[in-house]
Amino acid sequence: MTVPATPLFGLYGAPPAGLAAWPDEAVQFSPLVPGSAALEDQPDASLAGMVMLAPPGTIERRHALALALRALVPDAPVTVLAPKDKGGARLCKDLEAFGCTVGEDARRHHRICSLLRPAVPTGLDEAIAAGAPRVVEPIGLWSQPGIFAWDRIDPGSALLMAHLPPLAGRGADLGAGFGVLARAVLASSEVSGLTLVDLDRRALSAARRNIQDSRASFLWTDLRQPVPGLSGVDFVVSNPPFHDGGAEDRALGQVFVRQAASMLRRGGRLFLVANRHLPYEAVLDAAFRTVTAKAEQGGYKVYEAAR
Repeated sequence: MTVPATPLFGLYGAPPAGLAAWPDEAVQFSPLVPGSAALEDQPDASLAGMVMLAPPGTIERRHALALALRALVPDAPVTVLAPKDKGGARLCKDLEAFGCTVGEDARRHHRICSLLRPAVPTGLDEAIAAGAPRVVEPIGLWSQPGIFAWDRIDPGSALLMAHLPPLAGRGADLGAGFGVLARAVLASSEVSGLTLVDLDRRALSAARRNIQDSRASFLWTDLRQPVPGLSGVDFVVSNPPFHDGGAEDRALGQVFVRQAASMLRRGGRLFLVANRHLPYEAVLDAAFRTVTAKAEQGGYKVYEAAR
C-alpha cells in the first residue's frame, strides 16, 4: 500500500456553517455533489481527516462511515454530524460499533460526534458490503441503499409507465434514478436517444448496468443549475423528487418542470408524475401551451403537457 506524502482531507456533504470546520482544499466525496470523488475508490489510509454530514438512512450511513474510516490514516481527526431526527440520534452508537471512542455534542438540532480514527476499526467490511451495489432480486435490477426507492419500483413511476404512450425521437428522463422509467421508454424502437439525468452518482452507476442500450446516455448534474447541451428534445419523462436532505421541498419539483420546458422543442411533450398534494399545476400552466391530467390513483397524478 502506498500512502500519499501529504494525505488529503475529506469532506462528505454540506454540513451547516458553524457546526464543523474543514480546510478549503478538502476533497468532496458525497455522491450527491456532481464532480465529487468516489469514497469507495479512495485508497486505504490516504486521508488525513474527514468532516461528514452523515446520510439519514441506517444502511447508507453505516456504509459511508465505514468507507471513511477505511480511507483515513490512524489517529486522523473525524467530525460526523447529522440532524437529531435524521440519523443523529444513532450516530454515536454507529461509530462506537466500529471501535471508535466518541465525544458527542448537540447544537442547532444536530448531534455532532468527534473522534480520532482507531488503529484497528471493527466491522468495516460488513458495513461496506451491506451498503454496496447489488441486484435487487424482486425487481431484477441493480441498485444500492441510499438511492431513491432503491429496493422497489416506486408506485408513482409505475403509474406513469402505465400511462406512457409509445414515444419517438430524442428525449430526457429527469431524475432518472436507477433507470426504471428509462427502460420503459427505450422499449419503443422509435426512440432515437434518451439522456438520463440525476443528481445521484450511485443511481446513474446502477442505471448504466440496468440499461445496456446504445441509445442511452447519462448526465450527472444538479437540475437546479443550467444544463447546457440538452435542448430541442421531443419528449421528457419525470418523476421529480420533492425532498432535499430529507426535508420536503416543493420548489424542487417545480424546477424540474421549468427545466423540462426549457429542453423541449416547440410541440414537445412532458410526461410527469407527482404526489397529489404537490402544487405543480400553476407552474405547468405557465410553462406549457396545454396541460392534460391523464390519471390519478393511489395518491399520485400523471400529467401530459405540450410545449
